Amino acid sequence: MYGWIGVYYGQMAQMVDTWAYHYESIQEYQLLKTNPVDFFSSLFHSNYEDGYSNFLASKNSWWNDLKANFLIKILAIFNLFSFGNYYINLIFYSFISLFGPIAVYRVMQDVFPTRRVAVLIAIFFVPSFIYWSSGIHKEGLIFLGFALIAYHLYFGFKEKRFPFYRIALIVFGFTLVLILRNFLILTLIPAMLAWILANKLKYRPILVYTVVYTLSLLIFFTAKYIHPEFNFPEAVAIKQGEFLSLGGRSAIMVNKIKPSAEGFLVNAPQAFTLSTIRPYPSDVRHLLSLAAAVEINFLLLLFIVFLFMRRNGSGFTPFLLFCLFFSFSVLMMIGYSVNILGAIVRYRSIVLPFLLVPMIAKIDWPRIGKLVFNGINNKNNV
Repeated sequence: MYGWIGVYYGQMAQMVDTWAYHYESIQEYQLLKTNPVDFFSSLFHSNYEDGYSNFLASKNSWWNDLKANFLIKILAIFNLFSFGNYYINLIFYSFISLFGPIAVYRVMQDVFPTRRVAVLIAIFFVPSFIYWSSGIHKEGLIFLGFALIAYHLYFGFKEKRFPFYRIALIVFGFTLVLILRNFLILTLIPAMLAWILANKLKYRPILVYTVVYTLSLLIFFTAKYIHPEFNFPEAVAIKQGEFLSLGGRSAIMVNKIKPSAEGFLVNAPQAFTLSTIRPYPSDVRHLLSLAAAVEINFLLLLFIVFLFMRRNGSGFTPFLLFCLFFSFSVLMMIGYSVNILGAIVRYRSIVLPFLLVPMIAKIDWPRIGKLVFNGINNKNNV
């Protein structure tokens, strides 16, 4: 399905990349067979004058090239066994990336032991998440990185021990995110730090998270005074400008962000709306955008149900606060920097499970069932 859409609706669905990665992996496959040393070592070579700097840059940066080069190298290794067949590579890729949803399912199942069906549906039946994380693109491996971190931190805290293999897999998950979408570590580091401190301090988790994120925002806006390379607001503004210059059928007009605390505050409503509510029904241009609009509106309806029909119970644990703060910060970063609706749907898909599982699991479904059943009986009695 993923590759087929890339062939027949590539431009419309922004799926050209998946086949581009495949064709480039064929060339790398030939290099792997003839010169395996160059195959592996070339990943670490920088041809830019600035070497390995420009960490958050989208052009003339080894870091920016790394995400595509890394994925292409993986596909080239797959080609040793598939003989260059895209669809066989897809099976290999999906087998590896599937460990991400499974890991998150096991964590959420432990958090909500009596809500297994709700957890299962919220992870494995969200269309955009399943679609974007299962095909040959970066999302599946990025989510695997998130899942490894969440799984091993959660069960490490529960068991009160962190053996070497847990630490190694947490580092591996963090490295996957760093390689494939490095700017996401700006959202991942404070979320992990707050989770760790909340568990260690045994104090009110919401206060710990609030303090950590307040300090993180201060660092975000003031780090440029330590070193110009750490001008994070400017990097976000540049990335937004690059997306604005791309155009595209699903691109929408947005206000340009000013690289200052005031500029980010002014653009906050726009960023929130872009990443959490759109596409609107009026944004629909084709079948795929219709599917995205239907999905987000259905999820918003679920959120309204959650507000009025949630179960009484314990408050937010450090893990659930991690899900909330991390997902929200990712969504805001997307909203600040991206104006192409197709890209927004893809980028946000990999944080949806962290938001939807707690929400759906906390809805009082038996109560809703009783209300529906009573309503049907009253209607029949009339």
